[in-house]
Amino acid sequence: MKQPVRKKTPPGLPRRRAPAKQPVVFEYFDPAAKIVTVAGDFNQWNPAARVLKRDAGGLWKVTVRLEPGAYQYKFVVNGDRWEEDPLNLHRIYNDHATFNSIRKVGAPVAQIPERKG
Repeated sequence: MKQPVRKKTPPGLPRRRAPAKQPVVFEYFDPAAKIVTVAGDFNQWNPAARVLKRDAGGLWKVTVRLEPGAYQYKFVVNGDRWEEDPLNLHRIYNDHATFNSIRKVGAPVAQIPERKG
């Protein structure tokens, strides 16, 4: 099978690069929880995609690399309890008559298009 031909950027024109992904830390405090995950439009709302790690004091944490933009998310506690981020007051009403938390990554807010989840 033939390999596709890649077009070269003409001399003198800058190459366009995808926005660099940035590390974003998600934290949730619940010493009684057995498992905590984060689900959002950055992982197609998959509650099993990003498991947080628990420290000795009950703080759950995970780092996710995301491109600049605005992302909706929730924490999933013990597999069945969907919770807003209590440390993040930015939220949006959702189709389930609750709220999703919003995390903005990268460029200043005025330059970030809202992502639909």
